Amino acid sequence: MSRKFFLSIIASCLLYTDFCFSQDTLSFFQPSPAYNKARIKILSYSLAGTYALSMTGLYHLWYKDFDSEPFHFFDDNPEWMQFDKIGHLGSAYYLGKWGIGLFQWTGMENKKATWIGGMAGFAFLTSVEVMDGFSSAWGFSWSDMAYNAAGTGMVISQQLLWNEQRINLKFSYHESKFAQYRPDQFGTGITEKVFKDYNGSSVWLSANIYSFIRNKESKFPKWLNVAGGYGVEGLTGARENVSEFNGKPVPPFARYRQFYISPDIDLTRINTRSKILKTIFGAFGFIKIPAPAIEFNRVDDVKWHWLYY
Repeated sequence: MSRKFFLSIIASCLLYTDFCFSQDTLSFFQPSPAYNKARIKILSYSLAGTYALSMTGLYHLWYKDFDSEPFHFFDDNPEWMQFDKIGHLGSAYYLGKWGIGLFQWTGMENKKATWIGGMAGFAFLTSVEVMDGFSSAWGFSWSDMAYNAAGTGMVISQQLLWNEQRINLKFSYHESKFAQYRPDQFGTGITEKVFKDYNGSSVWLSANIYSFIRNKESKFPKWLNVAGGYGVEGLTGARENVSEFNGKPVPPFARYRQFYISPDIDLTRINTRSKILKTIFGAFGFIKIPAPAIEFNRVDDVKWHWLYY
């Protein structure tokens, strides 16, 4: 999850940084009102260069220390209660969102920009999956590809249907007690844990209520969302929990799924004239705002959180 989700976060920040400065007069960062061949060339060269650098960087960071093998498949769908797949879903969604914004910047017709830009993330992640297929540490996973397709479909379908993203993928994290038992898997420092500790992470589908109200004169807050979340608890192993690690016993935790309902805030819909605030709100728009939440799981049945993050 960490490799691809990290890339998606960078992409989303770049996307919103571009659009935060598209006010008042046409500037380099503002989408062109008409098809612009010069911008198409700039974007084409930039994407080609970014792709080459990304593939080179990925190889040196994650692949070169492992032996290469003939192309092979690996079924990792039963692992981690599928929570690791969220990285694929989120990466495809945010890279697609970024891609759509970039092609709209060129002045390309909206439908065409949506299809080409939205598929950019899927194409990139497919390349990464192929590299996994040649690595002894991983393998080409059809379930990974399915989640990549789901994230791509989510961003493209909304753009075609509503010309905006009314339902966004968001993420939250709180430090869990389980990381201490598997520091090799879940990390040691807080930065590693945010990306690796599935027990402390939650993914949310955050829907903007105002965007579904037909009466646009309504005074309902434009920034108020309702979110449904998914998390996992008690995982110390991929398919089943371990009983010991490095010679030390690991308690027998119950493994279970968690489902949440919580209010949320869409930072990008907060009305402000400050370009700096727009930049900040856009860059951190993927974060689920801490709020009260109701949790459903098979162990506690129903659980109330005064403030969940």
